[in-house]
Amino acid sequence: MSKFPLNIVLADDDDDDRMLFSEAIDEIAIQTKLMLFNHGQELMDYLTSAEVILPNLIFLDLNMPIKNGLQCLKEIRSNPVLKDLCVAIYSTSSSEVDIEETFLNGANIYVNKPNNYSKLRESVEKVLQLNWQYHTSNLNKDTFLFRI
Repeated sequence: MSKFPLNIVLADDDDDDRMLFSEAIDEIAIQTKLMLFNHGQELMDYLTSAEVILPNLIFLDLNMPIKNGLQCLKEIRSNPVLKDLCVAIYSTSSSEVDIEETFLNGANIYVNKPNNYSKLRESVEKVLQLNWQYHTSNLNKDTFLFRI
């Protein structure tokens, strides 16, 4: 385990979802530093600021006001500085269209928001424990959709 915390970002417009995600992160045994954003534009403003510490992993809700998750994903993948960041789509949507579109636009994994806290905690922990180099090198549609 690294002595440095994982820098994790969550962009989600739902206050309760941000709070539960933060509590889950606090409970797992992986040292993390979490930053929360209310919508995609806040996230992108942060990621493109001059003194940014780039996150190890971004959890990105799809349905947000101002700038949605898909718009953020496309912007991240088209930015030379940000294009290699790991992006986990974190959404209540289980629409095949959303899954396909985020896969084709370069997301690393698609995580459906669990419907209870213990599953949320377990999902977040398992996603943080992934070997991202291995996961992304073998990425296909079967490994893209994360199921717990």
